[in-house]
Amino acid sequence: MVEVVGINGEVFLINATLIEKIEFIPETKITLTTGKYYLVKDTKDEIVNKIIIYNQKILRGVTAEE
Repeated sequence: MVEVVGINGEVFLINATLIEKIEFIPETKITLTTGKYYLVKDTKDEIVNKIIIYNQKILRGVTAEE
């Protein structure tokens, strides 16, 4: 799960493994494989970095926040 900030300023977690595509319209629109989407304030670089860190933790076997 990665933490993102919604357009309304609400912080929430999103399942990174369900992300199908990310669009920049100019907001960031994250579409999941379920068809549901979220508009967030996070930039492209922020989201990509969060997904990379999330995947690195999975590969290292980390299950809790460090």
